[in-house]
Amino acid sequence: MILHAQANKDQADAPWLVFLHGFSGDCREWQPVGEQFADCSRLYIDLPGHGGSADIHVSGFDDVSELLRNTLFSYNILNYWLVGYSLGGRVAMMAACQGMSGLCGLVVEGGHPGLQSEDERAQRRLSDGRWAARFRHEPLRDVFNDWYQQPVFASLSPAQRQVLVELRSQNNGVTLAAMLEATSLAGQPDLRALLTTRTFPFYYLCGERDDKFRALATEMSVPNHVIPHAGHNAHRDNPAGVVDCLAQILRR
Repeated sequence: MILHAQANKDQADAPWLVFLHGFSGDCREWQPVGEQFADCSRLYIDLPGHGGSADIHVSGFDDVSELLRNTLFSYNILNYWLVGYSLGGRVAMMAACQGMSGLCGLVVEGGHPGLQSEDERAQRRLSDGRWAARFRHEPLRDVFNDWYQQPVFASLSPAQRQVLVELRSQNNGVTLAAMLEATSLAGQPDLRALLTTRTFPFYYLCGERDDKFRALATEMSVPNHVIPHAGHNAHRDNPAGVVDCLAQILRR
């Protein structure tokens, strides 16, 4: 089984750019950034429970990593960078730490490396369980109205928040709930130690108004880049800033 994806293939020998979206997004999310790299081949993936992969069910990160490997193999992608936002960033970090043949480097925007205490995990498990129940049983517009009131989205204006609510309400609540539980931060190991001893380049991006993930970035022993005029979803708030940052990384 493979994940649904959109591929834009170039004949150049440069590594592919493989983009992984955040929770409730889809393969279109990264395209305004990715399409600025016309000299690279690009693959935009729909994660399980989302977009064209909505009917794909997983039980945890190991399943997602296997699907990701299968998908890259199906496109004959032998050398690539993983570029992931939020949930997609966590998927990318997990897969990279488990071992990904052909991985040239990792770029993560606003992805959590993992909780560090059992108390934090227990609280997150309860929280994600409550959200999953709402996604399964309530109108998505109502759920996302509350979802985007969470502190991590505090930098959104009312207009930005409304646009996201309308966009994300096109999802399937049942499949979102399943993916939320399967890839809960409560079940993700703390990846800090593995990322410190990595053998691949790793760069971390976060928006200047994303206080939570700017603080997390300082804890990680990796080069991190602050994207100006942006909150948690930096590539949506300031795509040009993320394009410039990614271009600098790839030139190295």
